[in-house]
Amino acid sequence: MTDAVSLKPDLGRFGVWLAYRSLAPELAAQIESLGYGAAWVGGSPDAELEWVDPALAQTNSLQLATGIVNIWSAPAPVVAKSYERIENAHPGRFLLGIGVGHREHTSEYVKPYDALVAYLDQLDGAMVPTSRRVLAALGPKVLKLAAERSAGAHPYLTTPQHTAKAREKMGNSVFLAPEHKVVLSTDADEARRIGRETVDHYLGLSNYVNNWLRLGFSEDDVRKPGSDRLIDAVVAYGTPEAIAARLNEHLQAGADHVAIQVLGGWTPETLLPALSELAGPLRLTPTG
Repeated sequence: MTDAVSLKPDLGRFGVWLAYRSLAPELAAQIESLGYGAAWVGGSPDAELEWVDPALAQTNSLQLATGIVNIWSAPAPVVAKSYERIENAHPGRFLLGIGVGHREHTSEYVKPYDALVAYLDQLDGAMVPTSRRVLAALGPKVLKLAAERSAGAHPYLTTPQHTAKAREKMGNSVFLAPEHKVVLSTDADEARRIGRETVDHYLGLSNYVNNWLRLGFSEDDVRKPGSDRLIDAVVAYGTPEAIAARLNEHLQAGADHVAIQVLGGWTPETLLPALSELAGPLRLTPTG
Protein backbone atom coordinates (compact mmCIF):
# COMPACT_ATOMS: atom_id res chain seq x y z
CA MET A 1 0.00 0.00 0.00
CA THR A 2 1.19 3.49 -0.80
CA ASP A 3 2.50 5.73 1.96
CA ALA A 4 -0.33 6.84 4.25
CA VAL A 5 0.53 10.46 4.90
CA SER A 6 0.74 11.50 1.25
CA LEU A 7 -2.46 9.74 0.25
CA LYS A 8 -5.09 11.57 2.25
CA PRO A 9 -6.45 14.61 0.44
CA ASP A 10 -7.57 17.51 2.63
CA LEU A 11 -11.16 18.38 1.74
CA GLY A 12 -12.13 19.63 5.16
CA ARG A 13 -14.67 17.87 7.34
CA PHE A 14 -17.73 18.60 5.21
CA GLY A 15 -18.49 19.08 1.55
CA VAL A 16 -21.53 19.33 -0.70
CA TRP A 17 -22.69 16.56 -3.06
CA LEU A 18 -24.50 17.69 -6.21
CA ALA A 19 -26.30 15.69 -8.88
CA TYR A 20 -25.76 18.25 -11.62
CA ARG A 21 -23.05 16.58 -13.82
CA SER A 22 -21.37 20.00 -13.74
CA LEU A 23 -20.95 22.98 -11.43
CA ALA A 24 -21.58 26.63 -12.24
CA PRO A 25 -18.72 28.89 -11.08
CA GLU A 26 -21.14 31.12 -9.16
CA LEU A 27 -22.52 28.19 -7.17
CA ALA A 28 -18.99 26.95 -6.44
CA ALA A 29 -18.11 30.37 -5.03
CA GLN A 30 -21.24 30.41 -2.85
CA ILE A 31 -20.52 26.94 -1.48
CA GLU A 32 -16.98 28.01 -0.64
CA SER A 33 -18.18 31.20 1.04
CA LEU A 34 -20.30 29.16 3.47
CA GLY A 35 -17.20 27.27 4.66
CA TYR A 36 -17.64 23.91 2.92
CA GLY A 37 -14.35 22.38 1.87
CA ALA A 38 -15.40 20.58 -1.28
CA ALA A 39 -18.07 20.18 -3.92
CA TRP A 40 -18.71 16.68 -5.27
CA VAL A 41 -20.36 16.48 -8.67
CA GLY A 42 -22.33 13.35 -9.48
CA GLY A 43 -24.49 12.28 -12.39
CA SER A 44 -21.55 10.67 -14.27
CA PRO A 45 -19.82 13.82 -15.59
CA ASP A 46 -18.35 13.79 -19.08
CA ALA A 47 -14.72 12.74 -19.45
CA GLU A 48 -13.65 16.19 -20.64
CA LEU A 49 -14.58 17.78 -17.28
CA GLU A 50 -14.70 21.20 -18.92
CA TRP A 51 -16.76 22.67 -16.07
CA VAL A 52 -14.00 22.13 -13.50
CA ASP A 53 -11.62 24.86 -14.66
CA PRO A 54 -14.11 27.78 -14.52
CA ALA A 55 -15.37 26.68 -11.10
CA LEU A 56 -11.85 26.46 -9.69
CA ALA A 57 -10.94 29.81 -11.23
CA GLN A 58 -13.90 31.39 -9.44
CA THR A 59 -12.84 30.02 -6.02
CA ASN A 60 -9.74 30.17 -3.86
CA SER A 61 -9.57 27.01 -1.78
CA LEU A 62 -12.63 24.89 -2.63
CA GLN A 63 -11.76 21.36 -3.70
CA LEU A 64 -13.74 19.87 -6.57
CA ALA A 65 -14.35 16.13 -6.83
CA THR A 66 -16.28 13.85 -9.13
CA GLY A 67 -18.73 11.55 -7.46
CA ILE A 68 -18.25 9.76 -9.81
CA VAL A 69 -17.00 9.53 -13.40
CA ASN A 70 -18.36 6.29 -14.81
CA ILE A 71 -15.71 3.98 -16.27
CA TRP A 72 -18.13 2.82 -19.00
CA SER A 73 -18.94 6.31 -20.32
CA ALA A 74 -15.74 8.27 -19.55
CA PRO A 75 -12.70 6.73 -21.31
CA ALA A 76 -9.61 6.62 -19.12
CA PRO A 77 -7.27 8.32 -21.66
CA VAL A 78 -9.64 11.29 -21.99
CA VAL A 79 -10.12 11.52 -18.23
CA ALA A 80 -6.36 11.39 -17.72
CA LYS A 81 -5.84 14.31 -20.13
CA SER A 82 -8.55 16.25 -18.35
CA TYR A 83 -6.90 15.58 -15.00
CA GLU A 84 -3.53 16.76 -16.33
CA ARG A 85 -5.08 19.97 -17.67
CA ILE A 86 -6.84 20.72 -14.38
CA GLU A 87 -3.84 19.86 -12.22
CA ASN A 88 -1.52 22.06 -14.26
CA ALA A 89 -3.86 25.03 -13.91
CA HIS A 90 -5.01 24.43 -10.31
CA PRO A 91 -2.53 22.17 -8.50
CA GLY A 92 -3.95 20.01 -5.73
CA ARG A 93 -7.55 21.20 -6.00
CA PHE A 94 -9.22 18.41 -7.97
CA LEU A 95 -10.00 14.89 -6.77
CA LEU A 96 -10.98 12.29 -9.36
CA GLY A 97 -13.76 10.02 -8.12
CA ILE A 98 -14.17 6.87 -10.22
CA GLY A 99 -16.83 4.16 -10.23
CA VAL A 100 -18.40 1.33 -12.20
CA GLY A 101 -21.98 2.58 -12.18
CA HIS A 102 -24.80 0.04 -12.03
CA ARG A 103 -25.27 -3.34 -13.66
CA GLU A 104 -28.91 -2.54 -14.34
CA HIS A 105 -28.08 0.58 -16.38
CA THR A 106 -25.21 -0.50 -18.63
CA SER A 107 -25.28 -3.17 -21.31
CA GLU A 108 -21.46 -3.23 -21.18
CA TYR A 109 -21.44 -3.85 -17.44
CA VAL A 110 -19.52 -7.13 -17.50
CA LYS A 111 -17.03 -8.19 -14.81
CA PRO A 112 -17.04 -4.72 -13.23
CA TYR A 113 -14.18 -5.41 -10.83
CA ASP A 114 -11.84 -6.46 -13.63
CA ALA A 115 -12.94 -3.47 -15.72
CA LEU A 116 -12.23 -1.13 -12.82
CA VAL A 117 -8.76 -2.63 -12.32
CA ALA A 118 -8.03 -2.20 -16.03
CA TYR A 119 -9.22 1.42 -15.86
CA LEU A 120 -6.89 2.10 -12.95
CA ASP A 121 -4.05 0.52 -14.92
CA GLN A 122 -4.71 3.00 -17.72
CA LEU A 123 -4.70 5.91 -15.28
CA ASP A 124 -1.41 4.64 -13.86
CA GLY A 125 0.03 4.53 -17.37
CA ALA A 126 -1.07 8.14 -17.89
CA MET A 127 0.58 9.17 -14.60
CA VAL A 128 -2.62 10.12 -12.77
CA PRO A 129 -1.43 9.87 -9.15
CA THR A 130 -3.15 7.54 -6.71
CA SER A 131 -3.16 10.39 -4.20
CA ARG A 132 -5.66 12.35 -6.29
CA ARG A 133 -8.22 9.67 -7.07
CA VAL A 134 -10.80 7.76 -5.03
CA LEU A 135 -13.14 4.88 -5.80
CA ALA A 136 -16.86 4.53 -5.30
CA ALA A 137 -16.81 1.53 -2.99
CA LEU A 138 -19.39 -0.30 -0.90
CA GLY A 139 -18.38 -3.96 -0.57
CA PRO A 140 -15.22 -5.40 0.96
CA LYS A 141 -13.52 -6.26 -2.34
CA VAL A 142 -13.72 -2.78 -3.84
CA LEU A 143 -12.95 -1.13 -0.50
CA LYS A 144 -9.74 -3.15 -0.44
CA LEU A 145 -8.98 -2.12 -4.02
CA ALA A 146 -9.62 1.52 -3.09
CA ALA A 147 -7.07 1.27 -0.30
CA GLU A 148 -4.50 -0.36 -2.57
CA ARG A 149 -4.93 1.60 -5.79
CA SER A 150 -6.22 5.05 -4.81
CA ALA A 151 -6.34 7.64 -2.07
CA GLY A 152 -9.38 5.93 -0.61
CA ALA A 153 -13.14 5.49 -0.95
CA HIS A 154 -16.25 7.55 -1.60
CA PRO A 155 -19.17 5.34 -0.46
CA TYR A 156 -22.61 6.54 -1.52
CA LEU A 157 -25.95 6.12 0.28
CA THR A 158 -24.49 4.55 3.38
CA THR A 159 -24.67 4.83 7.16
CA PRO A 160 -22.20 5.57 9.96
CA GLN A 161 -22.22 1.82 10.62
CA HIS A 162 -20.93 1.24 7.09
CA THR A 163 -18.33 3.97 7.61
CA ALA A 164 -17.01 2.12 10.66
CA LYS A 165 -16.83 -1.15 8.73
CA ALA A 166 -15.16 0.55 5.77
CA ARG A 167 -12.55 2.14 8.01
CA GLU A 168 -11.83 -1.22 9.62
CA LYS A 169 -11.51 -2.86 6.21
CA MET A 170 -9.28 -0.20 4.65
CA GLY A 171 -7.18 0.76 7.64
CA ASN A 172 -6.41 4.23 8.94
CA SER A 173 -3.99 5.31 6.25
CA VAL A 174 -6.41 6.14 3.44
CA PHE A 175 -9.15 8.67 2.78
CA LEU A 176 -12.79 7.88 3.53
CA ALA A 177 -15.52 10.27 2.38
CA PRO A 178 -19.08 8.91 2.62
CA GLU A 179 -22.07 10.72 1.14
CA HIS A 180 -25.15 11.31 3.31
CA LYS A 181 -28.54 12.74 2.35
CA VAL A 182 -30.33 15.36 4.42
CA VAL A 183 -33.78 16.94 4.53
CA LEU A 184 -34.20 20.19 6.42
CA SER A 185 -37.53 19.34 8.03
CA THR A 186 -38.73 18.39 11.49
CA ASP A 187 -41.80 16.68 10.01
CA ALA A 188 -40.79 13.01 9.92
CA ASP A 189 -43.51 12.03 7.44
CA GLU A 190 -42.55 14.82 5.06
CA ALA A 191 -38.83 14.09 5.39
CA ARG A 192 -39.37 10.39 4.73
CA ARG A 193 -41.52 11.18 1.70
CA ILE A 194 -38.78 13.36 0.24
CA GLY A 195 -36.15 10.79 1.12
CA ARG A 196 -38.09 7.99 -0.55
CA GLU A 197 -38.35 9.98 -3.79
CA THR A 198 -34.57 9.65 -4.12
CA VAL A 199 -33.93 6.32 -2.41
CA ASP A 200 -36.61 4.56 -4.49
CA HIS A 201 -34.28 4.47 -7.49
CA TYR A 202 -31.57 2.67 -5.54
CA LEU A 203 -33.93 0.04 -4.13
CA GLY A 204 -33.82 -1.49 -7.60
CA LEU A 205 -30.01 -1.63 -7.79
CA SER A 206 -28.35 -4.78 -6.53
CA ASN A 207 -25.13 -3.25 -5.25
CA TYR A 208 -26.97 -0.93 -2.85
CA VAL A 209 -29.50 -3.54 -1.78
CA ASN A 210 -26.75 -6.08 -1.10
CA ASN A 211 -24.81 -3.50 0.91
CA TRP A 212 -27.83 -2.75 3.10
CA LEU A 213 -28.40 -6.46 3.65
CA ARG A 214 -24.75 -6.80 4.76
CA LEU A 215 -25.39 -4.00 7.24
CA GLY A 216 -28.22 -5.97 8.85
CA PHE A 217 -31.28 -4.57 7.13
CA SER A 218 -33.93 -7.16 6.32
CA GLU A 219 -35.45 -8.11 2.99
CA ASP A 220 -38.57 -6.25 4.10
CA ASP A 221 -36.51 -3.12 4.82
CA VAL A 222 -35.03 -3.01 1.31
CA ARG A 223 -38.23 -3.86 -0.57
CA LYS A 224 -39.83 -0.85 -2.25
CA PRO A 225 -40.74 1.69 -1.01
CA GLY A 226 -38.20 1.04 1.76
CA SER A 227 -38.97 0.78 5.45
CA ASP A 228 -38.94 3.77 7.78
CA ARG A 229 -35.93 2.15 9.44
CA LEU A 230 -33.97 2.19 6.18
CA ILE A 231 -34.97 5.71 5.18
CA ASP A 232 -34.12 7.06 8.63
CA ALA A 233 -30.69 5.41 8.39
CA VAL A 234 -29.72 6.92 5.05
CA VAL A 235 -31.53 10.28 5.20
CA ALA A 236 -30.86 12.64 8.10
CA TYR A 237 -33.66 15.05 8.98
CA GLY A 238 -34.85 17.27 11.80
CA THR A 239 -33.39 20.49 13.10
CA PRO A 240 -30.05 21.67 11.69
CA GLU A 241 -28.50 20.66 15.02
CA ALA A 242 -29.94 17.13 14.82
CA ILE A 243 -28.76 16.73 11.24
CA ALA A 244 -25.29 17.96 12.14
CA ALA A 245 -25.14 15.42 14.97
CA ARG A 246 -26.04 12.64 12.56
CA LEU A 247 -23.42 13.73 10.03
CA ASN A 248 -20.81 13.89 12.75
CA GLU A 249 -21.47 10.22 13.49
CA HIS A 250 -19.62 9.45 10.25
CA LEU A 251 -16.58 11.36 11.47
CA GLN A 252 -16.75 9.58 14.81
CA ALA A 253 -16.92 6.26 12.95
CA GLY A 254 -13.73 7.02 11.04
CA ALA A 255 -14.63 9.22 8.07
CA ASP A 256 -12.24 11.99 7.09
CA HIS A 257 -14.90 13.96 5.24
CA VAL A 258 -18.67 13.80 4.71
CA ALA A 259 -20.31 14.82 1.42
CA ILE A 260 -23.76 16.25 2.16
CA GLN A 261 -26.55 15.87 -0.38
CA VAL A 262 -29.48 18.19 0.32
CA LEU A 263 -32.82 16.75 -0.83
CA GLY A 264 -36.02 18.61 -1.52
CA GLY A 265 -35.01 20.62 -4.57
CA TRP A 266 -32.06 20.83 -6.95
CA THR A 267 -31.93 24.58 -7.56
CA PRO A 268 -29.41 26.90 -5.88
CA GLU A 269 -32.38 28.79 -4.48
CA THR A 270 -33.30 25.70 -2.47
CA LEU A 271 -29.81 24.35 -1.86
CA LEU A 272 -28.00 27.41 -0.54
CA PRO A 273 -30.41 28.33 2.29
CA ALA A 274 -30.22 24.73 3.54
CA LEU A 275 -26.43 24.72 3.41
CA SER A 276 -26.41 28.05 5.22
CA GLU A 277 -28.63 26.67 8.00
CA LEU A 278 -26.33 23.68 8.45
CA ALA A 279 -23.08 25.64 8.40
CA GLY A 280 -23.39 26.90 11.97
CA PRO A 281 -24.15 23.55 13.66
CA LEU A 282 -21.41 21.95 11.55
CA ARG A 283 -19.02 24.61 12.91
CA LEU A 284 -17.91 25.76 9.51
CA THR A 285 -16.00 28.99 9.07
CA PRO A 286 -17.52 31.25 6.40
CA THR A 287 -15.07 32.79 3.96
CA GLY A 288 -17.38 35.34 2.41
